[in-house]
Amino acid sequence: MPIHTKVENNIAEVVFDFPPVNAFNSETWNEIPNVINELGRRVDVKVIFIRSEGKGFCAGVDIKELAHDGSAIVGVNKGNYLTGEAIHHCEVPVIVAAHKFIIGGGVIMCGAADIVIASDDAYFSLPEIDRGAMGGAAHLQRMLGVAKVRAAFLTGGKISAQEAYRLGGIEKVVPKADLITEAMGYAKSLAEKSRDALRIAKQALNGIESFDVDASYRWEQGFTFEMYMHEDSQKSRDAFVETGKAADFKKS
Repeated sequence: MPIHTKVENNIAEVVFDFPPVNAFNSETWNEIPNVINELGRRVDVKVIFIRSEGKGFCAGVDIKELAHDGSAIVGVNKGNYLTGEAIHHCEVPVIVAAHKFIIGGGVIMCGAADIVIASDDAYFSLPEIDRGAMGGAAHLQRMLGVAKVRAAFLTGGKISAQEAYRLGGIEKVVPKADLITEAMGYAKSLAEKSRDALRIAKQALNGIESFDVDASYRWEQGFTFEMYMHEDSQKSRDAFVETGKAADFKKS
């Protein structure tokens, strides 16, 4: 599996390394929550630190798998939901260090996390409207405002790390070369605290949120299934696999 973990000094590090772009198939998406849940329950873990190797943090789902077998959306949806839920409800805080592209499921992980540090070349994107799907807006809306999320979701556009920081959606933007060091600094700071205090604090913070990201994302996923039953969905996936671009619906 393209997931590597280690625990040292009360910090659990989770590293994704799945060339070329960290786009995960349904099997991997369903493995991620198992990894997070197992680490979060360990008494020697006070914080989980998630990062990626390679070109970017996460390109979301493996569109080639879905283009080949549309029924794979069931497993992908399950894995995406459980991944967000595992991070959001993890016993201990979760820190994400994200670089370059943060797409689809990458947005879900960041949107479910407690602290997000991004590199200065990073951007958030939900291109599902051009891939024949829906999903991820709930987690982006947990980070950013409604107007910004709707514009990005409907256009399939990008939101730079600098813009996300300006809107209060992430903790810090740093040079790419400093990303791991900066994020690990936050992890080390938390690792010095009482595990029970961190656990109780996270429960308290989750409880006072006015936005139920898990329920909202589950609602969204119902529309992903609806979209997948439409012929335009397959056309969108095929176009992306064949050309890397959105399908042309101008004549529709």
